[in-house]
Order: sequence, then structure tokens, then C-alpha cells
Amino acid sequence: QLQASGGGSVQSGGSLRLSCAVSKAIFGGNAMGWFRQTPGKEREFVASISWSHGITHYADSVKGRFTISRDNAKNMVYLQMNSLKPEDTAVYYCAKVRSYRPPLNTVGDRWGQGTQVTVSS
Repeated sequence: QLQASGGGSVQSGGSLRLSCAVSKAIFGGNAMGWFRQTPGKEREFVASISWSHGITHYADSVKGRFTISRDNAKNMVYLQMNSLKPEDTAVYYCAKVRSYRPPLNTVGDRWGQGTQVTVSS
């Protein structure tokens, strides 16, 4: 019901665009987010976007480099990642989040499978 894609391996400074196809039942009217996780660490919030008006929030570590967007007509969420760093290496997950407002924008309650992003130095 949430299918992430677009991961891969890039060199430091490169770019990737992640996509997430979401079922209509989950997507409609809900804020969406991206999270990431590395082995041995907890899953961490990356970015969120409201259903309407394009209200976005980002983790400090990705501000100015990542951009979250959505296409409500296609039930899709995207994460454009630029100026990638080795520390961005992780499995990235898209999720429905509890709210577009902090702090509940950092809480996911429906998850898809992840997509691996590897950034080499």
C-alpha cells in the first residue's frame, strides 16, 4: 500500500529522487513523510508534507539539500535528494504521518518497505 523506489548508489555530492506510490485509502487527505534508518540505529524523521498547501518540515540534517513533494492526482510522494553525503546512507521509508504539524509530523503510522540509498565518498 506504500511502495518506495528510486534508491541506489551514488557518489558524494550526487543526487537521487525517491518515489513512493501510495494507495488511495492511505493517501487521501493525509500528511506524508520520509524517514530513514541505518543498522543499529532508530528510524529517524527526514521530511514531511501536508495534504494541501504544501506545508513542509525537514530534519536539520537535510535542510537545504532535500525536497519533499507530492502529486495528489497520482497518489505519489517524492524526495529529491541533492548534495548527498556518506552520512545520508540508509534505508529510506515513506510513511503516512499523524499530522502535518510538529511534533506529530515525525510520527509515522503506516509504513511501506524501504529503499536503500548508499552514498560513497
